[in-house]
Amino acid sequence: MAEGAAPAVVGVDACRSGWVAVTLRGGAFAGAETAGGLSDLLARVGDAAVVAVDMPLGLLESGRRRAEGLAAERLGPHRSRVFPVPPREVWEQPGYDAANACCRQLTGAGLSRQSWGLAAKLREANACRDSGDHRLHEVHPEVSFAAMRGGAPVAWSKKGWNGQAVRRRLLEGRGIVLPDDLGPAGRVPSDDVLDAAAAAWSAHRIALGTAVSLPAPPEKSDTGRPIAIWY
Repeated sequence: MAEGAAPAVVGVDACRSGWVAVTLRGGAFAGAETAGGLSDLLARVGDAAVVAVDMPLGLLESGRRRAEGLAAERLGPHRSRVFPVPPREVWEQPGYDAANACCRQLTGAGLSRQSWGLAAKLREANACRDSGDHRLHEVHPEVSFAAMRGGAPVAWSKKGWNGQAVRRRLLEGRGIVLPDDLGPAGRVPSDDVLDAAAAAWSAHRIALGTAVSLPAPPEKSDTGRPIAIWY
């Protein structure tokens, strides 16, 4: 498919207010928006061929997913930016203490409170995909940014000026120029917008058939859906 013929694609990241999305058309920035719920956001982008979301999609009954280990290898000294995803039963627990105990029982290691903070959105994203929205693909923005740099991860944190400046330049080098005025999406923390834009870059590659998956081929979840981080 030629670059100009590429369909609309969307990159999505979780944020405090819900979700933030960046849309690309032909690989170029076409808009940004926010939504409280992922299903609402997906309904708004009905013409998108691919929706890449920075959230684990696909869970196992036991053990660890291969995707995180491979992504951590890609990030080398910054492997802590990837968190291990425990089995489905852990995410079905009613609260952190129960989830932590369940994780220790199933994996031999505990669950961080930061990881548990994603539980509601993780369940929401998986429910959307398991209900039949096959446009959804999992991505990891730091893996995507590393791919933009030829495989070298960005050393600076995405929370600081240096890290955000580097990531914005990487996006611009790929033709994704984020405007100064993003409307309501401009009230979302900058690092979340940058992550959504990196997810959109990977979504564009998925739509073109040039993306790479970790692992390749993807693993299978306990519901039979593919598990992989795409970039």
